[in-house]
Amino acid sequence: MKKIFLFLALSVLMLTINTTVKSQVLISLLLGDKLNTGTIEFGLDGGLNWLTMSNTDNAKYLRDWNLGFYFDFRMKNPHLFIHTGVLVKSKMGTSGLEPYPLGNDSLDAVFAGGTVDRKINYFNVPVMLRYRFNNFIHIEGGTQLGLRYTGFDLFKQEINKKDDLTFNNDVKDDFTRIDAGALAGVGYRFNKGKGLILTLRYYYGFVDADRVSPGNQNYSSIYISGAIPIGRAKAERKAAEKAAEMEQKK
Repeated sequence: MKKIFLFLALSVLMLTINTTVKSQVLISLLLGDKLNTGTIEFGLDGGLNWLTMSNTDNAKYLRDWNLGFYFDFRMKNPHLFIHTGVLVKSKMGTSGLEPYPLGNDSLDAVFAGGTVDRKINYFNVPVMLRYRFNNFIHIEGGTQLGLRYTGFDLFKQEINKKDDLTFNNDVKDDFTRIDAGALAGVGYRFNKGKGLILTLRYYYGFVDADRVSPGNQNYSSIYISGAIPIGRAKAERKAAEKAAEMEQKK
């Protein structure tokens, strides 16, 4: 458990210094085998997601991607796991919104007739109970908590080619810092339960996200995620070598 806390602390430090995916991947590769035990599996988790918001005029699904890390804690029942982690690169929001006044006549004129993508960045933490069947299919359900750190509306306009004119309007303070909701999914693990974990998830937020114009504008998202264990094979090899050494000493 101390190793897990150390990993989380290093992740926060690296993200504070330089919020990049490369930092997260580097830490994972360096400490992956040290975070795997007989009852804990660690790895990278990422994929595509489609985002939207309820009760939002003209809202369409916005496609984006996410990346983070996960921990699977095996329970006494070998089919049950607690799945958690942090999506350090993750958005909420929607697409297809109509441009609104920016308080600048020139900008308003340029983007008239364009579109707006709403991109609110959150650190998302899923906490789910996962049940894995003997055929390596699993179902899962639980909650997801989010902490907002940045957010902007991307104004887009086509001049000579698609979206060749853009403008970012900072709107982070217009949306809730904390988000929470329900998360459920179904997935499959390849390589007889030792390889890539492919999962389809759906999230629906319980928080009215818009602080300026409240009206049950809740986040929702569809995730297609691939999770790859990091350092598991190396950890298993070390455990086998240690067991062999202890056997020789007997």
